[in-house]
Amino acid sequence: MNAHGSIAADTWTVAGRTFTSRLIVGTGKYKSLEENAAAVAASGAEIVTVAVRRVNVSDPKAPMLTDYIDPNEVVYLPNTAGCFTAEEAIRTLRLAREAGGWKLVKLEVLAEAKTLYPDMIETIRATELLSNEGFEVMVYCTDDPIMAKRCEDAGAVAVMPLGAPIGSGLGVQNPVTIRLIVEGAKVPVLVDAGVGTASDAAAAMELGCDGVLMNTAIAEAKDPVLMAGAMKSAVEAGRLAYRAGRMAKRRYADPSSPLAGLI
Repeated sequence: MNAHGSIAADTWTVAGRTFTSRLIVGTGKYKSLEENAAAVAASGAEIVTVAVRRVNVSDPKAPMLTDYIDPNEVVYLPNTAGCFTAEEAIRTLRLAREAGGWKLVKLEVLAEAKTLYPDMIETIRATELLSNEGFEVMVYCTDDPIMAKRCEDAGAVAVMPLGAPIGSGLGVQNPVTIRLIVEGAKVPVLVDAGVGTASDAAAAMELGCDGVLMNTAIAEAKDPVLMAGAMKSAVEAGRLAYRAGRMAKRRYADPSSPLAGLI
Protein backbone atom coordinates (compact mmCIF):
# COMPACT_ATOMS: atom_id res chain seq x y z
CA MET A 1 0.00 0.00 0.00
CA ASN A 2 1.43 3.42 -0.87
CA ALA A 3 2.18 6.08 1.74
CA HIS A 4 -0.97 8.06 0.84
CA GLY A 5 -3.18 5.19 1.95
CA SER A 6 -0.92 3.81 4.67
CA ILE A 7 -2.55 2.48 7.83
CA ALA A 8 0.72 2.70 9.77
CA ALA A 9 0.97 6.46 9.17
CA ASP A 10 -2.62 7.05 10.30
CA THR A 11 -2.37 7.41 14.07
CA TRP A 12 -4.70 8.85 16.69
CA THR A 13 -3.93 10.53 20.00
CA VAL A 14 -5.71 10.58 23.34
CA ALA A 15 -4.41 12.43 26.42
CA GLY A 16 -1.06 12.94 24.71
CA ARG A 17 -0.57 9.23 23.90
CA THR A 18 -0.43 8.17 20.26
CA PHE A 19 -1.68 4.82 18.95
CA THR A 20 -1.73 3.06 15.59
CA SER A 21 -4.47 0.50 16.29
CA ARG A 22 -7.97 1.94 16.48
CA LEU A 23 -9.42 -1.20 18.05
CA ILE A 24 -9.71 -1.42 21.84
CA VAL A 25 -10.69 -4.77 23.31
CA GLY A 26 -12.00 -5.94 26.66
CA THR A 27 -10.83 -8.60 29.09
CA GLY A 28 -14.11 -10.17 30.25
CA LYS A 29 -16.22 -13.21 29.31
CA TYR A 30 -13.34 -15.26 27.84
CA LYS A 31 -13.08 -18.97 28.63
CA SER A 32 -9.55 -18.48 29.95
CA LEU A 33 -6.85 -15.87 30.36
CA GLU A 34 -4.86 -17.72 27.68
CA GLU A 35 -7.70 -17.30 25.17
CA ASN A 36 -8.03 -13.63 26.15
CA ALA A 37 -4.31 -13.06 25.54
CA ALA A 38 -4.44 -14.83 22.17
CA ALA A 39 -7.42 -12.72 21.08
CA VAL A 40 -5.70 -9.49 22.10
CA ALA A 41 -2.63 -10.51 20.08
CA ALA A 42 -4.77 -11.34 17.02
CA SER A 43 -6.65 -8.05 17.30
CA GLY A 44 -3.50 -5.96 17.19
CA ALA A 45 -5.02 -3.81 19.97
CA GLU A 46 -2.68 -1.50 21.86
CA ILE A 47 -5.21 -0.80 24.62
CA VAL A 48 -7.25 -3.27 26.70
CA THR A 49 -10.02 -2.35 29.10
CA VAL A 50 -9.96 -3.91 32.55
CA ALA A 51 -12.98 -3.97 34.87
CA VAL A 52 -11.38 -2.97 38.17
CA ARG A 53 -14.16 -4.58 40.21
CA ARG A 54 -13.99 -7.93 38.39
CA VAL A 55 -10.44 -8.61 37.19
CA ASN A 56 -7.56 -9.46 39.47
CA VAL A 57 -4.67 -7.06 38.95
CA SER A 58 -3.25 -6.94 42.47
CA ASP A 59 -3.66 -10.30 44.31
CA PRO A 60 -0.50 -12.36 43.63
CA LYS A 61 -2.10 -15.53 45.07
CA ALA A 62 -4.72 -15.71 42.28
CA PRO A 63 -4.23 -15.89 38.48
CA MET A 64 -3.36 -12.39 37.31
CA LEU A 65 -4.25 -10.82 33.97
CA THR A 66 -0.85 -9.14 33.93
CA ASP A 67 0.81 -12.58 33.66
CA TYR A 68 -0.92 -13.09 30.30
CA ILE A 69 -1.20 -9.55 28.88
CA ASP A 70 1.93 -7.52 29.60
CA PRO A 71 1.05 -3.98 30.79
CA ASN A 72 4.45 -2.85 29.47
CA GLU A 73 3.39 -3.81 25.95
CA VAL A 74 -0.36 -3.11 26.02
CA VAL A 75 -1.91 -0.07 27.72
CA TYR A 76 -4.33 -1.05 30.48
CA LEU A 77 -7.46 1.09 30.60
CA PRO A 78 -9.17 0.52 33.96
CA ASN A 79 -12.94 0.90 33.74
CA THR A 80 -15.80 1.23 36.19
CA ALA A 81 -18.05 -1.53 34.82
CA GLY A 82 -20.74 -2.37 37.34
CA CYS A 83 -20.83 1.08 38.98
CA PHE A 84 -24.21 2.80 39.35
CA THR A 85 -23.26 6.05 41.12
CA ALA A 86 -20.60 8.70 40.63
CA GLU A 87 -19.19 7.98 44.09
CA GLU A 88 -18.86 4.26 43.36
CA ALA A 89 -17.05 4.97 40.09
CA ILE A 90 -14.71 7.53 41.63
CA ARG A 91 -13.80 5.18 44.49
CA THR A 92 -13.13 2.36 42.00
CA LEU A 93 -10.77 4.49 39.90
CA ARG A 94 -8.94 5.80 42.96
CA LEU A 95 -8.28 2.15 43.86
CA ALA A 96 -7.01 1.51 40.33
CA ARG A 97 -4.62 4.43 40.61
CA GLU A 98 -3.37 3.11 43.95
CA ALA A 99 -2.96 -0.45 42.60
CA GLY A 100 -1.27 0.30 39.30
CA GLY A 101 -0.67 4.04 39.02
CA TRP A 102 -3.24 4.29 36.21
CA LYS A 103 -4.32 7.81 35.26
CA LEU A 104 -5.90 7.16 31.85
CA VAL A 105 -9.23 5.53 32.71
CA LYS A 106 -12.62 4.67 31.26
CA LEU A 107 -15.64 5.92 33.15
CA GLU A 108 -19.03 4.27 32.95
CA VAL A 109 -21.81 5.05 35.41
CA LEU A 110 -24.86 2.92 34.65
CA ALA A 111 -28.45 3.97 35.29
CA GLU A 112 -29.97 0.53 35.86
CA ALA A 113 -29.24 -3.13 35.32
CA LYS A 114 -31.76 -3.96 32.59
CA THR A 115 -30.51 -1.68 29.80
CA LEU A 116 -27.04 -0.87 31.20
CA TYR A 117 -27.59 2.61 29.77
CA PRO A 118 -25.36 5.33 31.17
CA ASP A 119 -26.78 7.69 33.78
CA MET A 120 -25.61 10.89 32.12
CA ILE A 121 -26.20 13.17 35.12
CA GLU A 122 -24.01 10.98 37.33
CA THR A 123 -21.54 10.42 34.48
CA ILE A 124 -20.97 14.13 33.87
CA ARG A 125 -20.63 14.78 37.61
CA ALA A 126 -18.05 12.00 37.94
CA THR A 127 -16.17 13.21 34.84
CA GLU A 128 -15.76 16.65 36.33
CA LEU A 129 -14.65 15.38 39.74
CA LEU A 130 -12.18 12.86 38.30
CA SER A 131 -10.73 15.39 35.85
CA ASN A 132 -10.15 17.77 38.76
CA GLU A 133 -8.27 14.97 40.54
CA GLY A 134 -5.89 14.60 37.60
CA PHE A 135 -7.46 11.57 35.92
CA GLU A 136 -7.58 11.43 32.12
CA VAL A 137 -11.15 10.27 31.61
CA MET A 138 -12.49 8.47 28.54
CA VAL A 139 -16.26 8.56 29.02
CA TYR A 140 -18.94 6.01 28.06
CA CYS A 141 -22.04 8.01 27.12
CA THR A 142 -25.35 7.90 25.30
CA ASP A 143 -25.37 8.43 21.54
CA ASP A 144 -26.60 11.99 22.11
CA PRO A 145 -24.56 14.87 20.63
CA ILE A 146 -25.57 17.25 23.45
CA MET A 147 -24.58 14.82 26.21
CA ALA A 148 -21.32 13.98 24.43
CA LYS A 149 -20.47 17.70 24.33
CA ARG A 150 -21.38 18.04 28.02
CA CYS A 151 -18.89 15.24 28.80
CA GLU A 152 -16.22 17.03 26.80
CA ASP A 153 -16.95 20.29 28.62
CA ALA A 154 -16.64 18.43 31.94
CA GLY A 155 -13.09 17.39 31.02
CA ALA A 156 -13.40 14.11 29.09
CA VAL A 157 -10.29 13.31 27.01
CA ALA A 158 -12.46 11.08 24.75
CA VAL A 159 -16.19 10.43 24.37
CA MET A 160 -17.43 6.90 23.82
CA PRO A 161 -21.05 6.80 22.67
CA LEU A 162 -22.78 3.43 22.66
CA GLY A 163 -23.59 1.90 19.30
CA ALA A 164 -26.31 -0.24 20.92
CA PRO A 165 -26.87 -1.61 24.45
CA ILE A 166 -23.86 -3.30 26.07
CA GLY A 167 -23.49 -6.93 24.99
CA SER A 168 -26.42 -6.78 22.54
CA GLY A 169 -24.43 -7.22 19.32
CA LEU A 170 -27.00 -5.12 17.44
CA GLY A 171 -24.50 -2.82 15.73
CA VAL A 172 -24.69 0.97 15.36
CA GLN A 173 -28.37 1.81 15.75
CA ASN A 174 -28.18 5.59 15.32
CA PRO A 175 -25.59 6.48 12.68
CA VAL A 176 -27.02 10.01 12.35
CA THR A 177 -26.35 10.91 15.98
CA ILE A 178 -22.93 9.20 16.00
CA ARG A 179 -21.95 11.28 12.96
CA LEU A 180 -23.15 14.46 14.71
CA ILE A 181 -21.04 13.57 17.76
CA VAL A 182 -18.00 13.07 15.50
CA GLU A 183 -18.60 16.38 13.72
CA GLY A 184 -18.98 18.31 16.98
CA ALA A 185 -16.21 16.78 19.09
CA LYS A 186 -12.77 18.25 19.70
CA VAL A 187 -11.63 15.02 21.41
CA PRO A 188 -11.50 11.46 20.02
CA VAL A 189 -14.82 9.67 19.52
CA LEU A 190 -14.94 5.89 19.90
CA VAL A 191 -18.03 3.72 19.51
CA ASP A 192 -18.30 1.68 22.68
CA ALA A 193 -20.81 -1.17 23.13
CA GLY A 194 -23.17 -2.96 20.77
CA VAL A 195 -20.79 -4.19 18.07
CA GLY A 196 -21.62 -7.77 17.08
CA THR A 197 -19.60 -8.58 13.98
CA ALA A 198 -17.01 -7.17 11.60
CA SER A 199 -19.46 -5.16 9.47
CA ASP A 200 -20.61 -3.29 12.61
CA ALA A 201 -17.04 -2.25 13.37
CA ALA A 202 -16.48 -1.13 9.78
CA ALA A 203 -19.74 0.86 9.83
CA ALA A 204 -18.65 2.71 12.99
CA MET A 205 -15.32 3.62 11.43
CA GLU A 206 -16.96 4.75 8.18
CA LEU A 207 -18.86 7.36 10.23
CA GLY A 208 -15.51 8.96 11.08
CA CYS A 209 -15.03 7.58 14.58
CA ASP A 210 -11.46 7.50 15.87
CA GLY A 211 -11.86 3.96 17.13
CA VAL A 212 -14.10 1.14 18.33
CA LEU A 213 -14.18 -0.63 21.69
CA MET A 214 -15.62 -4.11 22.04
CA ASN A 215 -15.59 -7.13 24.31
CA THR A 216 -18.56 -9.48 23.89
CA ALA A 217 -18.38 -9.54 20.07
CA ILE A 218 -14.97 -11.21 20.31
CA ALA A 219 -15.26 -13.10 23.61
CA GLU A 220 -18.59 -14.77 22.75
CA ALA A 221 -17.74 -15.63 19.13
CA LYS A 222 -17.40 -19.37 18.45
CA ASP A 223 -13.74 -18.71 17.63
CA PRO A 224 -12.70 -15.56 19.55
CA VAL A 225 -9.18 -15.45 18.13
CA LEU A 226 -10.45 -15.64 14.56
CA MET A 227 -13.06 -12.96 15.29
CA ALA A 228 -10.37 -10.74 16.81
CA GLY A 229 -8.50 -10.92 13.51
CA ALA A 230 -11.70 -10.14 11.61
CA MET A 231 -12.31 -7.08 13.80
CA LYS A 232 -8.77 -5.85 13.22
CA SER A 233 -9.31 -5.99 9.46
CA ALA A 234 -12.79 -4.44 9.70
CA VAL A 235 -11.61 -1.44 11.71
CA GLU A 236 -8.75 -0.85 9.27
CA ALA A 237 -11.07 -1.20 6.25
CA GLY A 238 -13.69 1.14 7.71
CA ARG A 239 -11.05 3.74 8.52
CA LEU A 240 -9.57 3.57 5.01
CA ALA A 241 -13.05 3.88 3.47
CA TYR A 242 -13.75 6.97 5.58
CA ARG A 243 -10.45 8.54 4.55
CA ALA A 244 -11.05 7.67 0.90
CA GLY A 245 -14.46 9.38 0.84
CA ARG A 246 -17.29 7.19 -0.36
CA MET A 247 -19.16 7.78 -3.63
CA ALA A 248 -22.45 9.68 -3.52
CA LYS A 249 -25.59 7.61 -3.14
CA ARG A 250 -27.98 7.83 -6.10
CA ARG A 251 -31.61 6.89 -6.45
CA TYR A 252 -31.12 5.34 -9.88
CA ALA A 253 -28.54 3.40 -11.84
CA ASP A 254 -25.53 5.18 -13.28
CA PRO A 255 -23.52 3.27 -15.93
CA SER A 256 -19.96 2.40 -14.98
CA SER A 257 -18.90 2.89 -18.61
CA PRO A 258 -19.72 6.16 -20.43
CA LEU A 259 -22.53 5.88 -22.98
CA ALA A 260 -20.97 8.44 -25.35
CA GLY A 261 -19.25 7.06 -28.45
CA LEU A 262 -20.86 3.62 -28.33
CA ILE A 263 -20.50 1.46 -31.44
